[in-house]
Amino acid sequence: MQAALAIMAAHTVFSAAATTTVHHSLIFPTISSTSSPSLPPHSAFNGVALKANLRPFLSLSAATTPKPLTVVAATKKAVAVLKGTSTVEGVVTLTQEDDGPTTVSVRITGLTPGEHGFHLHQYGDTTNGCISTGPHFNPNGLTHGAPEDEIRHAGDLGNIVANAEGVAEATVVDSQIPLSGPDSVVGRAFVVHELADDLGKGGHELSLTTGNAGGRLACGVVGLTPL
Repeated sequence: MQAALAIMAAHTVFSAAATTTVHHSLIFPTISSTSSPSLPPHSAFNGVALKANLRPFLSLSAATTPKPLTVVAATKKAVAVLKGTSTVEGVVTLTQEDDGPTTVSVRITGLTPGEHGFHLHQYGDTTNGCISTGPHFNPNGLTHGAPEDEIRHAGDLGNIVANAEGVAEATVVDSQIPLSGPDSVVGRAFVVHELADDLGKGGHELSLTTGNAGGRLACGVVGLTPL
């Protein structure tokens, strides 16, 4: 009986030793004792090869590191060609540097001498002449005023003045008529009127909506153009 118990205990110790040996061989390199002294020891995993395999990933990471972005100011340009049922016609050119104010250059011929209301209207629709361009461009829902007023339509650009030959030339710089963004004027229309704009101060029933500027002589849709 004692002999049998001794054999079983020896078997248990042998099994534990074998298990321990296998476990340690997974952690440490296993070196064969019969290997030739002139040959390098053999390992269960090769640490050098593992490092070599990481090099492409390290190189890729370094190569794809983002570089600082350079912001370049963009110049935008648009044009509107004004036509009407009368002899009045003209060209309006708009330029804008980045997000700065828009410069509007105006040249209109065929006008009677004196002041004429000049506005940007809501729609670029000329299917019914200048009437179908709608009201003044007014994204903020304010009343009519002068270009320098705090309360005004965005499309309120005041008056242009025609000389004795009926030619009006003017340059307007305005921050409420951008060429991009949600309030872009591209696709809307410029209109030149028959009378002077009273800038909302004339006391007429139309002063706070149209400036009582009278009929629409000519209009043109704003479209982007190459620089």
